[in-house]
Amino acid sequence: MKSCKEKAAEWGISSRAVNDMCKKGKVAGAVKENGTWRIPDDAAKPADKRVSTGKYVKKSGGKGLKALPIGISDYVRAQSEYYYVDKTLLIKEFLDQYIIGQDDAKRYLSVAVYNHYKRLLQKVDKDDIEIEKSNIIMVGSTGTGKTLLARTIAKLLHVPFTIVDATVLTEAGYVGEDIESLLTRLLQVADYNVAEAERGIVFIDEIDKIARKGDNPSITRDVSGEGVQQGLLKLLEGSIVNVPPQGGRKHPDQKMIPVNTKNILFICGGAFDGIERKIAQRLNTHVVGYSAAKDVVKIDRGNLMQYIAPQDLKSFGLIPEIIGRLPILTYLNPLDRTALRNILTEPKNSIIKQYVKLFEMDGVKLEFQPEVFEYIVDKAIEYKLGARGLRSIVETIMMDVMFEIPSQKAKKYEVTLDFAKQQMGKANISRMQTA
Repeated sequence: MKSCKEKAAEWGISSRAVNDMCKKGKVAGAVKENGTWRIPDDAAKPADKRVSTGKYVKKSGGKGLKALPIGISDYVRAQSEYYYVDKTLLIKEFLDQYIIGQDDAKRYLSVAVYNHYKRLLQKVDKDDIEIEKSNIIMVGSTGTGKTLLARTIAKLLHVPFTIVDATVLTEAGYVGEDIESLLTRLLQVADYNVAEAERGIVFIDEIDKIARKGDNPSITRDVSGEGVQQGLLKLLEGSIVNVPPQGGRKHPDQKMIPVNTKNILFICGGAFDGIERKIAQRLNTHVVGYSAAKDVVKIDRGNLMQYIAPQDLKSFGLIPEIIGRLPILTYLNPLDRTALRNILTEPKNSIIKQYVKLFEMDGVKLEFQPEVFEYIVDKAIEYKLGARGLRSIVETIMMDVMFEIPSQKAKKYEVTLDFAKQQMGKANISRMQTA
């Protein structure tokens, strides 16, 4: 009997892939002993059905096959006999299935991920040109899809990927999580395989919450602001960081795991609430003189986020060193009426499709009058909560129905505009009474 690692070397794939095959029952005779899989010596490598579907082609040929944007694992693994023929356009097409609009952000993200893989596969040439990583920062108001973009890209990738929240981070020695805990999460996703984790991707959410609290550089401890930013510098740049194996607080006797962050791609996202004022201030500074009138550019006051520049992030409270380590700056547009309407029904995982599925599990066919969708969008615009506002409104409308339907024998239920208005009115009245 052989281990997963031994069989992986024999079959020319990663040990993680062999482990997954054993879990799914694809390897004949594989048994689990003391938490590890043991495989018969003569066990054959399971056939890769993906080749026949056109998702993957052999490295030696197969140029005519169309690639589908589902996983890039074999593209990354140079030792594999299969080569994934994915391109940036196909990554974007995959994102389009789940996210409405935000084309600029999706293009930036597609390019960053694609270049990340190319950098991992780079061979050392005589020219000594080393491709450096380009970390990303995404700026956009709440509910525009920053975290959703990250979660969707995670579905596509077969490298370790984790989403961490910057709000819980503090300087070392204070209550909260140490900055190194970001890498602990990545190690956990990679089953503590350090080599796998060192080529992973980390999405740091709510990066704006660690902005400098005052306008001036901190002379005291800014434990959850500037201090955290300074602690992040070595991670973003690329260095060997000692990570506590189980997370939590560091202590002297603890055995650390050294992790090299050189090839870890960092994607940061934040709402940066109020940064529009900083952008407006910068755009309103006019040059004194006769030439000023010639260079007047019409500014879209409704969407100032599109004019964001690194100096705006500095004005908001990010230190220049961290801005320099996040060279790619992109933005997410605020959601207009059309976008909200599409988000409600069109994506693969849209809110309405989720509720239809829930009712389907009870044997009930759920339908909505078209006017209901317009009413929900109107309320979402009123609440100014972006796409998250849509869910809370639909939840409010459907709460009583979801409570009653399981005990009834109905086969069909239609949500009318009058019913939606009644439910929203009832919810608002009850909130007013408890206030």
